Amino acid sequence: MTSHPSRRDFCATAIATVFASTTSVRAAEKKYDQGASDSEIKIGQTVPHSGPGSLYGVLGRVGESYFQMLNENGGINGRKVKFLTLDDAYSAPKCVEATRRLVEQEEVLALFGSLGTAPQTAVHKYLNSKGVPQLLLNTGASKWNDPKNYKWTMAGLPLYPTEARILAKHVVNARPNAKIGILYQNDDFGRDFLAPFKKVLEDAGGTARVIMEQTYDLSDPTVDSQLINLSKSGADVFYNISTGKASSQSIRKVAELGWKPLQLLSAGSTGRTILNAAGFENAAGIVAIRYSKEAGTGRWLKDPDAMAFEALRAKYLPNVDSDNTVAYAGYGQAVTMGEILRRCGDELTRANVLKQATTLAGFHSPFFLDDITYSYTPDDYSPMKTLHISVFDGKDWQISDRPVTE
Repeated sequence: MTSHPSRRDFCATAIATVFASTTSVRAAEKKYDQGASDSEIKIGQTVPHSGPGSLYGVLGRVGESYFQMLNENGGINGRKVKFLTLDDAYSAPKCVEATRRLVEQEEVLALFGSLGTAPQTAVHKYLNSKGVPQLLLNTGASKWNDPKNYKWTMAGLPLYPTEARILAKHVVNARPNAKIGILYQNDDFGRDFLAPFKKVLEDAGGTARVIMEQTYDLSDPTVDSQLINLSKSGADVFYNISTGKASSQSIRKVAELGWKPLQLLSAGSTGRTILNAAGFENAAGIVAIRYSKEAGTGRWLKDPDAMAFEALRAKYLPNVDSDNTVAYAGYGQAVTMGEILRRCGDELTRANVLKQATTLAGFHSPFFLDDITYSYTPDDYSPMKTLHISVFDGKDWQISDRPVTE
């Protein structure tokens, strides 16, 4: 009888594959900036370990665990990685304070995986004036794709305009005569999704059009009045550009009103926590883009990348739930940052870190769907341009077979 490897053996093999990516890449001459030496590479990030955004603190804890695992197996090109993840509580002033500490006191070589458009905007000019890489940001704001003026800053998520254009093309194809109602967050996040979406409708030259727009502020206790107005507008498509509790509230309110539009949701609000608060049954039929896998679900239980993350989680972070997809995302970014550093070889300068990051096109993060890779080039910092359309069936996301490119 043929024997099959156990899941534990399979996970060990998957992790070994990750370790293999840290084999030495040697340059002819060693070059260092602050934060790097013959024995150590120091990197950092700021994320909300406390406050209303504290659920994202797991990004930092996963990073710590991943680099601990690498260090226990020899590090990267023979150097141990010292990773510092500081709490900014999703506050711009605290982000400034923590970032300055990382750069001026800890003297890190680079930052990666920091979170939030507003906090990162607060340190955007500072880091670029210092020539410190600000990589793989957990925000998809269009402002991060500006290599001419802010070459040291790169997003780590699909850019919001990329997502908006793909959703708009879906509407044009699925509902060519659509009457569209829009709810959007009244800030840069909302506007980043709004303008490109409307431009695609305009360029299509058809009859699909926006008939009502409603806004909300993060401080608003509910979005009920906005949803009531939209439901009465005659719209048969609802473009929901919201985050967090506003997403849950709006999805639930649409169902309570008996309104049955085609619903489009921004990808950052598709997590199971948000949908569970809205009620899975109320979220059935929602359309969103997708580029990543999930942790702890049947579809990817035997996926090598997901199994490698699960092995890391089980060993180093047993108190983190196995289906925590935010943690899985953090793992994917840590692996990617490790790959950037590996490619630097013995030239651990900030300029070379940036060079390796901007030439990462074709690299596959273990968090990504199998046919998705990074698309960065030195002249275009779009993290990825190919995405999938997905539809929530009331239990899980059904992902299109074919990817879509903007």
